[in-house]
Amino acid sequence: MLALRPLFPLLIAAGILLGGNGLFSTLIAIRGAQEGMSPSLIGWMGTTYYVGFLIGCLMVPELLRRVGHVRTFAALASLAATATLMMILYVDAWHWMAQRFVTGICFSGLFTTIESWLNSSVSNQQRGKVTGVYRVIDILVVSGAQFMMPVFGTEGFVLFAIMALMITFSLIPVAIGDRSNPKPPEHVRFNLREIWVISPLACLGCIAIGMTNSAFRFVGPLYAQDVGLSLASVATFISLGVVGGAVLQYPLGWLSDRYDRRWVLIGATLGAVLGGAYISLLAGSDPLLIYIGIFVFGAFSLPLYSLAAAHANDRASSEQYVLLAAGLMFFYGVGAMVGPPVSSAMVQWFGPSYLFAFTSITHGLLAIATLWRMRIRESVPQDQRGQFRALLRTSPQMQTLDGGADKDIPAGKSSEPGK
Repeated sequence: MLALRPLFPLLIAAGILLGGNGLFSTLIAIRGAQEGMSPSLIGWMGTTYYVGFLIGCLMVPELLRRVGHVRTFAALASLAATATLMMILYVDAWHWMAQRFVTGICFSGLFTTIESWLNSSVSNQQRGKVTGVYRVIDILVVSGAQFMMPVFGTEGFVLFAIMALMITFSLIPVAIGDRSNPKPPEHVRFNLREIWVISPLACLGCIAIGMTNSAFRFVGPLYAQDVGLSLASVATFISLGVVGGAVLQYPLGWLSDRYDRRWVLIGATLGAVLGGAYISLLAGSDPLLIYIGIFVFGAFSLPLYSLAAAHANDRASSEQYVLLAAGLMFFYGVGAMVGPPVSSAMVQWFGPSYLFAFTSITHGLLAIATLWRMRIRESVPQDQRGQFRALLRTSPQMQTLDGGADKDIPAGKSSEPGK
């Protein structure tokens, strides 16, 4: 742990941003509904966020090369805090969509900056420890930040002001905690055709997973509120989904390292289908049953991105890894742009239970697509597979950090013999 002490300021800043961003989507859904915005409009706010997110992934690496990490972080944090306050100064659905587009660019850029900084600051021996700490921080702060809603309430100005303060406060550890001059991220080739050839299944999977994960994060709070859960229970609902995803991440990864990853992907996808179907039948039921359902749903659905990425990494060469990381993030973002408006429209037209009917249908189609691909393409021999790594979907730089800097060893593949 002493070896990681110089990284504490960056990890503190990351924790502040992860918590604030995790709370943001829940708050927007709840407060938007309180202001009389329709579920469809709230869903489109999720789309505009991910449009900005993808633009940020593409433009911020060049900004880092031009002005450096500290200036980029300061500019994006200031803009994100401003956009947050603008949302509460003028409450209007279309205005909120514009500000969510801005925050999508900012948060994508902020995570790219921090993760690029971490990537340039650690040795290969430290990478596993750093990414492990990063994941623990993510789980704790995203689940814990939800409970700021019942503490401070979603009405009025307070919670938006607190989020703006959090974003601004993240500047402090970045500005004074590290005097290094990080190396800017490498230029990333972006060739969607090449990414598709590496693994069509991973591309399709990331689109489907983006649709369902974004629907849960952006429209899930509307479901919880519509079935009668209190504000504290809504926070518990979202938190249990996040924690559930952490619980099964490594058991599923362990299985995928030992068997054809596609069978594990099918099994997890079917688990998500059943979890979503279970929740869709529980509208108005005992909150405890809903909590169990969302925990099971999160446990099977949230690890799917890491499983799809691991499958793609098995088929990629070391020179293709960074390209693949950016490409899968792109396909995930495309799905995430579609999921919230489609699922929210279903909620508006047919009722809250149809949110998880949407996720079950989408996951079911992914399972069918996986079976179809298994008939077309042989599995990767076990001795040629990489080692499963749990991935965050914050920026492509996180996947580069997790894989290591040794270009002879693809990220997602182990340097140990026989792995």
